[in-house]
Amino acid sequence: MVQTVRIEAVAREHAGKGAARATRRSGLVPGVVYGAKQEATLVALDPRDVMKELTKGGWQSHLYEVAVKEGPTERTIMRDVQFDPVTDRPVHVDFQRVAPGARIRVRVPVTFLNEDTAPGIKAGGVLNVVRREVEVMAEIDKVPDGFQIDLGAAKVGESLRWSAIKDNFGARPVITGRDFVVATIAPPTTDETLAPVAAAPAPDPKAKGKGGKAAAPAKAAAAPAAPAKKK
Repeated sequence: MVQTVRIEAVAREHAGKGAARATRRSGLVPGVVYGAKQEATLVALDPRDVMKELTKGGWQSHLYEVAVKEGPTERTIMRDVQFDPVTDRPVHVDFQRVAPGARIRVRVPVTFLNEDTAPGIKAGGVLNVVRREVEVMAEIDKVPDGFQIDLGAAKVGESLRWSAIKDNFGARPVITGRDFVVATIAPPTTDETLAPVAAAPAPDPKAKGKGGKAAAPAKAAAAPAAPAKKK
């Protein structure tokens, strides 16, 4: 089930671009905790803690307890991260508060089981992943770490849909009204080599014609004579 991660923070007093730049100059990443009909809380985070979560993957389906020094501990999800366009380092983090029993919109990664033994793969088919993540509405305490689809009986040309997920943990997909495709077993590709059409050989400049002279290139066919004018 959903993983809960504790992340330390300190409170910030001022909002605005100038205050955010000052926070970054001090070596911290500015952030905000908002939602649940409460006033937003401005925070600053250790960039190493932020990068650690981002590099782990699946951070959008984790719960974060943002522990503000000398302040409250907020139960949140990491909703958005802004990056520096040059250094690619995080420059701002948005956390959204969550309440017990609430449903949140998250993206859950999909993994595939028994790919090596799938009949379609053994027959030369290729696993074509349409959605590596599925966006769902899930209860805050029941957000899964990931969905699984078993390929043990998947054949060439078969589509693996939302209904093929082994356990959705009560989550509801954002896409409604259809059993959408998550992956397919694509047919094997074959390289059909077509025989090249033989081109007319180019004249050999070294070839000798009559009298030892180089052979002249063939002349174009003469155009038909124009009809004689009637007198």
